Amino acid sequence: MDRRSLLIAFGALTALGTHPAQAQSWPTRSVRFILPLGPGSGVDIGARLIADKLSAKWGKPVVVENKPGGDAIVAISAFTQANDDHTLLMAPTSTFTAHPFQHEKLPYDVNDLVPIARVSNTIIAAGVPASLGINSLDELIARAKAEPGKLNSAGTTGAVDFVVAGFLKQAGADVTKVPYRDGVQALNDLSEGRIQLYVAAFAIMRPQVQTGKVKIIAVTNSERAPTLSDVPTAKEAGHPALAIDGLVGLFGSREMPAELRNRIAADVKEAASDPDVATKTNATAQIVRPGGPDEFAREIAEQTKRVTDSAAAVGVKRMLQN
Repeated sequence: MDRRSLLIAFGALTALGTHPAQAQSWPTRSVRFILPLGPGSGVDIGARLIADKLSAKWGKPVVVENKPGGDAIVAISAFTQANDDHTLLMAPTSTFTAHPFQHEKLPYDVNDLVPIARVSNTIIAAGVPASLGINSLDELIARAKAEPGKLNSAGTTGAVDFVVAGFLKQAGADVTKVPYRDGVQALNDLSEGRIQLYVAAFAIMRPQVQTGKVKIIAVTNSERAPTLSDVPTAKEAGHPALAIDGLVGLFGSREMPAELRNRIAADVKEAASDPDVATKTNATAQIVRPGGPDEFAREIAEQTKRVTDSAAAVGVKRMLQN
């Protein structure tokens, strides 16, 4: 990885100073979780479940604020501008790991997003129309090679889009990318067979899977999903280029001491261990998977490298120059 990639892969791994007294007395007032997704989304539901548990433990309100839009930049900017240790960002990492390849300028510095705790993994699934008669990634690639340029893939924004493009390029599959702003429209076109591949959060596709119009042929996560236990991971299917975890976690400001980050991470892990939280989170097509700040930072670095490699594979250059 070059210097810029290492920066986006989190210089936050560098140890911060510790302030035990501050960590022990925190929080002194209400805590905000800023989310880049709207109410009712899987991340929103998971955030509220965790927030309720943390509020009871901390003795202070934990308020979830939804700030969707702007390719997650609205929420990230609100978080960084607050520069407050009682304001945290809870977000999928895929919302920003691709930003340097999509924007020439950003109103935030990625080093201001300091990993505190991994909370969950969104299940990301590769779906095809049931009418297509395709049952695996290998069959999809074989069809694409036999009929070059005739299959279409939904193109969205973010890290997943780059990884899908890199996977198809590496596989030598000539699949046409059809850009979408609306995931619901992409799903409708998939179910009707107007596009032949859509890789997105399983929660988006589940209604059409349940009606029998869409078939899931793989998940991109590193582990199989409990709700799709018979569906292989992309890596198991022999296509590691399509592997990407739907990492979701909490971030704090760069001034937040390591002692406090570790304490919050421990409290998140305790909250997530409640069976009720796991059950309700799984129902939103997410997997509870709490982890500490260093572990979370390492996985973000891995995802950043995957996005960087995928972008390079399809000839997309970094746009952000700082």
